[in-house]
Amino acid sequence: MTITLHGACCVLGGAGILIRGESGSGKSSLALLLAAAADGAFVADDRIVCAVAGGDVVARPHAALAGRVEVRGQGILSVADLGVPVRPETILNLVVDLVDVSPRLPKPPGPADLLGFQLPRLVLDHGVRAAGLAPLLIRAALQKPRP
Repeated sequence: MTITLHGACCVLGGAGILIRGESGSGKSSLALLLAAAADGAFVADDRIVCAVAGGDVVARPHAALAGRVEVRGQGILSVADLGVPVRPETILNLVVDLVDVSPRLPKPPGPADLLGFQLPRLVLDHGVRAAGLAPLLIRAALQKPRP
């Protein structure tokens, strides 16, 4: 089974990350920021094709958008032109949901269900992202054992 999701996808420290959120929430910007790290790479923007392969959920870009990213106010750009490494696909290890507001002391989010697989999930609100804490929290989430 294959599904196409709206989001962005990158790799950090060898782990695949799917970023979801409303239009304009910063999915592409966060994926580029993570992919630009020394141990990062960009996979896909806007339409993420996900499929089950070998007991994992694998994400890849839609063929029409491979190697490209939309940067608000700049248009659709080549990821390679930005000096960011690109990968053709990745096994997903974490789902990050971008929201406007979350409780001050929230309960841990439940896992994300993708194609029948339960993947660890992190919820990041606008305040956390604006403070620049998203990369640190994502790295910490990747260290936790998978549910």
